[in-house]
Amino acid sequence: MSLFADAWAFIADPANWSGPTGIAHRIAEHLWYSLLAVAGAAAIAVPLGAVIGHTRRGAVVLVGVVNALRSLPTLGLLTFLVLLLGLGLIPPLVALVVLGIPPLLAGTYAGIVNVDDAVVDAARSMGMTQWQVLSRVELPNARPLLLGGLRSATLQVIATATVAAYVNLGGLGRYIFDGLALYRYDLVLVGAILVAVLALVVDGLLALVVWVSAPGSHRLRRTPRWVSAEISRRTALPTA
Repeated sequence: MSLFADAWAFIADPANWSGPTGIAHRIAEHLWYSLLAVAGAAAIAVPLGAVIGHTRRGAVVLVGVVNALRSLPTLGLLTFLVLLLGLGLIPPLVALVVLGIPPLLAGTYAGIVNVDDAVVDAARSMGMTQWQVLSRVELPNARPLLLGGLRSATLQVIATATVAAYVNLGGLGRYIFDGLALYRYDLVLVGAILVAVLALVVDGLLALVVWVSAPGSHRLRRTPRWVSAEISRRTALPTA
């Protein structure tokens, strides 16, 4: 129990929250690395998943890519990138981007594929181009599953961003690696607790976003009004 008491005493001490090595600064670094990684993963996965879902082509390749990326060990990939590129931000960032791509890619593809065919047909019957159908109809309707993929990717990246400290960068992983080097296991526990709490807080916020965008809840309008009107007009029974 003394280990947990020492860890709590470290977290509760206001002196440990200030300065370039303080908890607040380490949390900011951790969030910055995670934000860069998730943004990079989204820039790759969302367009690719949207195109494959819209065209219905390449699904087999998509499954293979997702499974292959999920099987890569992040620490092993990071070690390889360090040997290839040297120390710095690029190796851990690339490793975290690779970690975040599979859930975003799968979520985007599933969201596009599961859009109601009636909505898509109504948009096409109004003369919309393929790009307009994708950007104005399919992507807005795919929002819940896309955000679900974003939530999963963000949680995984935040939980794994501790590897940045492996290449002498900052973040909450600094407490874990420094604690192991100094045999200060209370510091290791501090890093583990802070990462877990940060991941839970961010996951809770993203869960709220997903809840707001849930279909049929009207918390966010899922189907544009003009699409709903067109569907109603085309499905209405003819009057005598």
